[in-house]
Amino acid sequence: MKKVLVIFGLILLAVIVIIAFFLIWASNRKFVPGNYTKRVETGGEIEAAYLEAGPYGVSMYEEAVMQGFKKYIIYYPSELESEKKQHPAVVFANGSGCRVSKYPALLEHLASWGFIAIGTEEEYDWSGFSSEMCVRYLIRLNGNERINGAKNIFYGKVNLDSVGITGHSQGGVGVFNAITVQEHSEIFRAAVSLSPTNKELADALEWNYDAAKINTPILLISGAGGGDDWVVTGEQLESIYNDIPGSKVMLRRVNTDHGAVLYSADGYVTAWFMWQLQGDEKAAKAFIGQDAEILKNSLYQDQQVSIANYRIIL
Repeated sequence: MKKVLVIFGLILLAVIVIIAFFLIWASNRKFVPGNYTKRVETGGEIEAAYLEAGPYGVSMYEEAVMQGFKKYIIYYPSELESEKKQHPAVVFANGSGCRVSKYPALLEHLASWGFIAIGTEEEYDWSGFSSEMCVRYLIRLNGNERINGAKNIFYGKVNLDSVGITGHSQGGVGVFNAITVQEHSEIFRAAVSLSPTNKELADALEWNYDAAKINTPILLISGAGGGDDWVVTGEQLESIYNDIPGSKVMLRRVNTDHGAVLYSADGYVTAWFMWQLQGDEKAAKAFIGQDAEILKNSLYQDQQVSIANYRIIL
């Protein structure tokens, strides 16, 4: 009997060790592959161009804060430290349990295109609160020569007239709330919401949002094919799209599950911000005109475009 108990104890210990290693692995694994820009398939020249790394080298800065989201993490063009010009900024709203340190590759990619990319370690970002705090932090960085007694490399370098926001899943809801109900909602000039939680599920979880209040130009992308994106089906995404009164674009990437939407459409996410925040005319051609690339890209379906007086529904 004693021998049986010893064997049982060893088995139990082994199981505990395996579970512990799994939890450590799960808590540290990246949600976005570091080499996703080389792995993701593209279906158009513009999508491929903006999925590639941009012309800037990239550096990282972070600051711990006394908030539930622990710290601000910023990826920025390395040249910012020595040049005098301002750079546009993009705020990242995190999905459920998906803090910024789990997908740094996305921030690095945008920074390589000249953006100051900022996020936090928030794990529940539906309200847009941490995104609001990121905006306040950007305002603080831009307006102070010294931060915490040290020289501030971001002083006068943040273009507060060109600020965007992106988020996935619960973070997609965070985008909606950041651009509609938070104090600095009007600062945002462009938004991207990736697989935002559908209205019914969000209501059940008390992640309230009202897409009818959105006036910021916004790009909506979800997964499709091989079973709908379980967080937002095509019909549900279209319902959100129809609620939005202003400039908007909607598309669904085929054969792409919910998690992969976070990075699989990043070529178009980058192009959207390049157009909206940097005035890049090449990037604009992905979204507007009779020959808009998204309309012809076989990797996407259910495309709809309603920008100013331009409207297309496929």
